[in-house]
Amino acid sequence: MESAISERQELAKLCSCRDWSKAIRVLDSLLAQSCVIQDICNRAFCYSKLELHKHVIKDCDKALQLEPTLLQAYILKGHALSALGKKEDALLVWEQGYGHAVRQSADLKQFLELEELLKQNRRITCENHAMESPESSISVSESALHVDEKPNSTHKNDSKLNDESELCSESSDTSEIHCKPNSTHKNDSKLNEESELCSESSDTSEIHCKAFDTSDGHDELRDTVNGNEKLNSESNGTYDIFVKSSDESELCSELNDTSEQSSKSSVIHSKSSDISEVRRKSSNKYDIRSELGDEANRNKKFCVTRISKTKSISVDFRLSRGIAQVNEGNYSNAISIFDQILKEDPTYPEALVGRGTAYAFQRELSSAIADFTKAIESNPSACEAWKRRGQARAALGESSEAIEDLTKALEFEPNSTDILHERGIVNFKFKDFNAAVEDLSACVQLDKENKSAYTYLGLALSSIGEYRRAEEAHMKSIQLDQNFLEGWAHLTQFYQDLANPTKALECIERVLQIDEGFAKAYHLRGLLRHGMGEHKKAITDLSIGLGIENSNIECLYLRASCYHAIGEYGEAIKDYDKALTLELDSMEKFVLQCLAFYQKELALYAASKMNVEFCWFDIDRDINPLFKEYWCKRLHPKHVSENVFRQPSLKKNKHRKQDFAVTKQKAALLQAADSIGKKIQYNCPGFLPNRRQHRMAGLAAIEIAQKVSKAWRSLQVERNRNTSKHGKKARRKEKINTPSLNRGGAGCSTSSSSETSTSYSITEDRSSGRPMMSWHDVYSLAVKWRQISEPCDPVVWVNKLSEEFNSGFGSHTPLILGQAKVVRYFPNYQRTLDVAKTVMKEKRYVHNKADDIMYLSEDGKLQEIMHAESCSDLYKIVGEDFWLATWCNSTAIEGKRLEGTRITLLKMGEHGFDFAIRTPCTPSRWDDFDTEMAVAWDALCNAYCGEKTYGSTNFDMLENVRDAILRMTYYWYNFMPLSRGTAAVGFVVLLGLFLAANMEFTGSIPKDLQVDWEAILNLEPDSFLDSVKSWLYPSLKVTTSWKEYPDVASTFSTTGSVVAALSSYDD
Repeated sequence: MESAISERQELAKLCSCRDWSKAIRVLDSLLAQSCVIQDICNRAFCYSKLELHKHVIKDCDKALQLEPTLLQAYILKGHALSALGKKEDALLVWEQGYGHAVRQSADLKQFLELEELLKQNRRITCENHAMESPESSISVSESALHVDEKPNSTHKNDSKLNDESELCSESSDTSEIHCKPNSTHKNDSKLNEESELCSESSDTSEIHCKAFDTSDGHDELRDTVNGNEKLNSESNGTYDIFVKSSDESELCSELNDTSEQSSKSSVIHSKSSDISEVRRKSSNKYDIRSELGDEANRNKKFCVTRISKTKSISVDFRLSRGIAQVNEGNYSNAISIFDQILKEDPTYPEALVGRGTAYAFQRELSSAIADFTKAIESNPSACEAWKRRGQARAALGESSEAIEDLTKALEFEPNSTDILHERGIVNFKFKDFNAAVEDLSACVQLDKENKSAYTYLGLALSSIGEYRRAEEAHMKSIQLDQNFLEGWAHLTQFYQDLANPTKALECIERVLQIDEGFAKAYHLRGLLRHGMGEHKKAITDLSIGLGIENSNIECLYLRASCYHAIGEYGEAIKDYDKALTLELDSMEKFVLQCLAFYQKELALYAASKMNVEFCWFDIDRDINPLFKEYWCKRLHPKHVSENVFRQPSLKKNKHRKQDFAVTKQKAALLQAADSIGKKIQYNCPGFLPNRRQHRMAGLAAIEIAQKVSKAWRSLQVERNRNTSKHGKKARRKEKINTPSLNRGGAGCSTSSSSETSTSYSITEDRSSGRPMMSWHDVYSLAVKWRQISEPCDPVVWVNKLSEEFNSGFGSHTPLILGQAKVVRYFPNYQRTLDVAKTVMKEKRYVHNKADDIMYLSEDGKLQEIMHAESCSDLYKIVGEDFWLATWCNSTAIEGKRLEGTRITLLKMGEHGFDFAIRTPCTPSRWDDFDTEMAVAWDALCNAYCGEKTYGSTNFDMLENVRDAILRMTYYWYNFMPLSRGTAAVGFVVLLGLFLAANMEFTGSIPKDLQVDWEAILNLEPDSFLDSVKSWLYPSLKVTTSWKEYPDVASTFSTTGSVVAALSSYDD
């Protein structure tokens, strides 16, 4: 009691001296002891004297929650809103207060004050409405986005960005620094160049300055999780992600002091060349940008709020000077001012927060955290210090500590929209998507005009597979502000991830209408066009983006890969070289730099083969196994550069551009290829239609049909000769092809310049006259086409890697990664979970991470397993990370089971899992499948080359041929012998074999069906056949028209002509 009286006496004295900042501290202490409504109003009054308007509003709201008829709170809140430019909101507040006053007894002085305020502001509001134009609206139809703008909508030279989003930091200073609201759009609308920092404490000043941007890129280039910015051009199939030696993480967040939103809601714009990643990619690592905001201040002027003339130069005045220096980007000067204050009082919390903020902008995060910690020690209830330290810790990648600090800040302000917003973004960047959804949903419930919260809510919802709600959230953000660049960019990425290029392109067009100098838009469109196989158009966009940001490694690497694909090797190597010289600031970018090393070598290799026959383009034979393995695993190239022979320079190769003259033969062949190749397209979320891949698939299928037909003709001639010689069909004592000792079949070998190419013209055994074409040779044709069509995809035969093959190198295809549902593969989640439970029930054991057997027959575990409904349920039952292997019943050896794929369940973080299929390719497993594929190929050849079936156009007679093709395809998909591209190659070969047997697939793969997963999740080949027959066979048409097509190998004889053919449709 005595303490409270003493504090109130001190409060009176401080107010008499106009020392409002210290008065606020006393009121903080009193309110911590007892929540008195008048003390809340008194604190709001003190804040109003310091012009800390957002604090005024918060305290008035608290007071009105306790006493809804308190006129003083209505008056103070209205003044604060008016000072923030929210005139209409202020008028509504005063009207509410006036309504209470006329209905009951009220302070007459306050009643008259309210009446006068209403009269004045109604007149002003009416004048303002007369000058305003109609509101704009935005609507979205099923097929497109339609935006109806204001007649005087913003243009590139005269618009404001997003009502000038703020980053406002309020400390207990006596001043408030504002930026002018009339900055022009061209200079002020770019992401991360407009941000102002908005965070609050019981400080007595507001800092309107730049956010310390900590956004970064994403794993699986958008490895997001959702296919997100990876250079993935496959039209279908399992995306093989190789197991890495370390868990690369990207911490992509803005350390944006996102706090009190303006009426249009403040937002933090990231200048990062990555969007979220979504993504698309995995664990995180924050990166602090160097462009924290010098540019943002070049075109802005700041002014210091008036200080009482009767007041001497005090600590508050020096604090305001320090804050002004922070706002202007003069961080060293600001630190010097705060140093002087702290020399007099080392524990002054406001100065510590101010200096910590300046340190954060200089990326001296350890020093910043130290200052924020001292401020907390000095004043444990300083909400601002907790929040700032949380942001700084997030920037250092200390996710749990950052969340703890932000959670502590929320204890002081439970309904703080800016802290909920901030914690939601941090949770999103650290892949805790469920927590992000919870925080951001709470934020938009309290602040329905927070566009930044809506767009990040959209990103988080998309990550957990809530696509409809995600789209609604993204749309809400741009409805709030049609010029919200970050919102449009995130919506673009959303549509791209779902493989909706039409809407994605519309969003990019909208971005460029708002700001044609927004570099990220050109990167996004280049990425989209690359994914659609439009490499030349992608180069145009990426070049414009690089003209704006010339050291953007994402744009540079992507443009290099496009040049590489279309045969412009000189330009590709220039870009790869430049990428190798850039100084980088994140792991994601470093991975691209490593890849640039490998891609440059491959570009030099391809250039050396441009003018020779395409059959001599053979990465699997010519490229060093160690190089290929490091390339596939995205490892640092130091060891490779020291131990592997480097490709000769371009000058020594005497490279010249391949001219492509379209002849009648070529045109006919390309037209047929485009028609056939588009049949490989998956109609599933995440699979963009890719014209280049379609043409590749068509040409490869036709070449396979032509070469297999020759092989079958030779085999038939041999059989007829034997029948004629012996008077009956000779029984063959050998298989049509004996698997080679190197597991690859005929023509497949380890790297050696003396060996023959794996893609070859049909040859004959001189002793028997039978063809020497193996199953491996058939698939190698498709592999070669897949390699040349998108050279930045590491498509290689796994057994042609280094000795690491012996330890089981394999692919990794996730369905769930952490909490993220991988957009391409999650549709197969329930079936995969059911197969895992079936295998566990039959085998009664699984393997742990050390490959030890863990039996499940005890304690009723098997019964619990059969009732498990999720990964989480399954993990709780087993109790640790585990894997199990499916099986494929052998056709070659009756009763034998081949090891299919491995279904793995690993814990990721506190609430996430890595639920995936992994397919190791050990030597023993390779031998088993090599034998199975050889037998399946032999069975197919026998089925077609029979007396009644060879050359037949009778659909019914060809039933066994059709079944044999599907059976071999089943084993191929379960074999998964390539580092990636197994699915696409498998279906291309299927199309080619059907053509060779005079059957053409004229339909399309059913919606939401992935053929490779059908094979992987069926334990019996007959089950796979039954599931595919139902839609495939009715779409097969008997035809021999393909025999009229020009020969692919002679029409496009050189590597250069093949590259030109794949690129010509984009001319």
